[in-house]
Amino acid sequence: MSVDRDTLDKIAHLARLQFDEKDADKMLQDMSNILAWVDQLKEVDTEGVEPLTSMSHEVNVFRSDEVKEELSNQEALGQAPESNEYFFMVPKILE
Repeated sequence: MSVDRDTLDKIAHLARLQFDEKDADKMLQDMSNILAWVDQLKEVDTEGVEPLTSMSHEVNVFRSDEVKEELSNQEALGQAPESNEYFFMVPKILE
């Protein structure tokens, strides 16, 4: 499959890409090569292959949630580094 100039212009517009006209031929060739590679991947027999959900074989260890001690709002606010009567006070991070 190859990409024509109209398709390239539409993709560039949708992706908000800007490029010089001298680079258009190279981009057309690169995109056509990528699509040809994807077409090759479609030919691979994947019958019986389980889809990956993660690249790691690590297993997450879950624990049950347990309420250990219920704090009132005032007790929770009292444990914060900074708070006022009703809210936790945090440092400003945006200017």
